[in-house]
Amino acid sequence: MNNNASNPQGPKKKLFRFNIYWMYSIVGLMLLGLYWVNDGSASKEVNWTEFEKIAINGGIKKITVYTNKDYVEAFLTDSAAQSVFKADKERMGSNPKIYTNIPSGDSFAKTIETWKQQNGFKADINYEKSSDLTNILLSFGPILLLIVIWFFIMRRMSGQSGGNGGVFNVGKAKAQLFDKEGSIQVTFKDVAGLSEAKQEIEEIVEFLKNPGRYNDLGGKIPKGALLVGPPGTGKTLLAKAVAGEANVPFFSLSGSDFVEMFVGVGASRVRDLFRQAKEKAPCIVFIDEIDAVGRARGKNPNMGSNDERENTLNQLLTEMDGFGSNSGVIILAATNRADILDKALLRAGRFDRQIYVELPDLNDRKAIFGVHLRNVKIDDSVDVDLLSRQTPGFSGADIANVCNEAALIAARKGKTSVQKQDFMDAVDRIVGGLEKRSKITTLEEKRSIAIHEAGHASLSWFLQYANPLVKVTIVPRGKALGAAWYLPEERQITTREQLLDEMCATLGGRAAEEVFLGRTSTGAANDLERVTKQAYAMVVYFGMSEKLPNLSYYDSTGQEYGFTKPYSEETAKLIDNEVSAIIAEQYERAKRILLEKKEGHAQLTEVLLSREVIFSEDVEHIFGKRPWASRSEEILNDEAAEKEEEKIAESFAEKDKANEVPPTSENEPEEKNEQD
Repeated sequence: MNNNASNPQGPKKKLFRFNIYWMYSIVGLMLLGLYWVNDGSASKEVNWTEFEKIAINGGIKKITVYTNKDYVEAFLTDSAAQSVFKADKERMGSNPKIYTNIPSGDSFAKTIETWKQQNGFKADINYEKSSDLTNILLSFGPILLLIVIWFFIMRRMSGQSGGNGGVFNVGKAKAQLFDKEGSIQVTFKDVAGLSEAKQEIEEIVEFLKNPGRYNDLGGKIPKGALLVGPPGTGKTLLAKAVAGEANVPFFSLSGSDFVEMFVGVGASRVRDLFRQAKEKAPCIVFIDEIDAVGRARGKNPNMGSNDERENTLNQLLTEMDGFGSNSGVIILAATNRADILDKALLRAGRFDRQIYVELPDLNDRKAIFGVHLRNVKIDDSVDVDLLSRQTPGFSGADIANVCNEAALIAARKGKTSVQKQDFMDAVDRIVGGLEKRSKITTLEEKRSIAIHEAGHASLSWFLQYANPLVKVTIVPRGKALGAAWYLPEERQITTREQLLDEMCATLGGRAAEEVFLGRTSTGAANDLERVTKQAYAMVVYFGMSEKLPNLSYYDSTGQEYGFTKPYSEETAKLIDNEVSAIIAEQYERAKRILLEKKEGHAQLTEVLLSREVIFSEDVEHIFGKRPWASRSEEILNDEAAEKEEEKIAESFAEKDKANEVPPTSENEPEEKNEQD
């Protein structure tokens, strides 16, 4: 809230505030004063008899008499100090002294006169009045120092100097409060795509702005909305947009903020959070990663012991169902794992709505690229449509990373703007990893990698439902020794034939090694892992097996099956046999196709060995046009034609440059021509 608007005289002046550093200064001055008074020298209290004996023997060189306190101090000579303190000179200090009480100043003066007459006493005598401040420092200085240290420790423990955490505020909620004048400036305009999710979120914000519009018709706004979706799809960004758009207080915290090592802290923080929210109503409370405390009860491994997370969840359930329908407090939460949340948390009256924030489709990716390219300096060669088609399965966070990585690549190359090739390199960098051209590989290993990758490329070209090829490389990237890029079709359902074709294409690398090298290697480990998981999914989840049709053992509720499998040992053996049969069938199919196309595979291998990178147009030049061309492949072919034209233009330019005769000096014409 802006307080200046209600105060015509302008902002109020800041009141006087105590600073802990002032206390440090005072303590330091006290210590200096004590050191100055005491001088670090040894001192000792003695009785009058001993004091008189030392004085008569000539062991005192100076006496200070405090008349208002009936108290004397005597500075000793070196010999007397060693006798009194029985220590070396370094430990006694420069001015060792003794002190004692006297009956009065007048009687002590008469005693001094007697010493002078009878014993030749010659020490200097000073008469002073004792300072009350010095006595206070000497008497209460250590106590005050302990109090200051205790105050400092308690202040640090209570977290008053570093936030709201600490021992005394451990039960307080750690929510950050934002309003329209806050630091978050994200609005719904900055959230590209997600039209359905934005519509529901905007409705919640509209209700907080104009509640009467809904109440007049008897409508009730949902008490809570749960944002569900994969990581990086924009759930937290939507919440930030709500904070930027809403004219109401916005509390933001993470689910892990409720978790603490102390028992009962989570429930206390939940109570404090809702207390603050009710005081600020109407308002919005956003809990990010709510699965940290909202996991289904009874699933913990503590076996009956007191679970702090369950207590926190119980308190959260109570608070969400405790206030009225139109109290103005709306709960937003985000999670990647809605299947493990407690069912009581998802029932009507708590989280009434589940807003699914899915991976962006083609149009959404185009809009997201438009948002992230606002501050990127690009040239005319960048085609946003092509970029959005070449990034299927990318989340909003991945697209933001592509734009940033392309800008870094262009800057690394010294360019003045980000070009199309920079974005292609950025996509390759994110998908496959950084190129490692310095990695040492033998010629035999390089040929094996080329045969492996050519097997993938050949099968993907002739299988109807395999993903269209973009490019293949045998340059090591990340942990892979070679990589192939495909452009998968965006589809909502997948048929059995499509899964089998994808498995066959994935097994193409291992099949090519066995067919053309007569041996296999460890290079197909990732391919085998993917194929095995896909085959088990077909049998166990999708019911696509001949011997186990229409059966699914997948539990979408996330409750799982406890300690037992939902099928017998005989069924488990049958599942293993079916998986092995599916993989073996596709492996033999891959070898059969490769034997039929062995000449083209050999040409493709040689091209890979010579150029290290091939594109779809190279495969088309060897095998001819793909029998089943999709819309994505047509776009890729158009792009390939553009690349071919660019290559031809570059080759002509290089030839013209080579035919040019550079100017040479008269002294070394032959050497210059050789360098050119």
